[in-house]
Amino acid sequence: MTTADKAKNSARQAKGKAKEAAGKATGNDRLRVKGKADQVKGDLKQAGEKVKDAFTT
Repeated sequence: MTTADKAKNSARQAKGKAKEAAGKATGNDRLRVKGKADQVKGDLKQAGEKVKDAFTT
């Protein structure tokens, strides 16, 4: 896994957590759900990178 990909995935997860928290604080369900979706996307991409690393090692 490249460092840049790892950083992008971590940033997406952090951004998702912030969106989710903002959505909860304001009662905005759409923002909360978008934040959760960003977190899941980051998790999936991170898992994909780990699979690629396992096959290239």
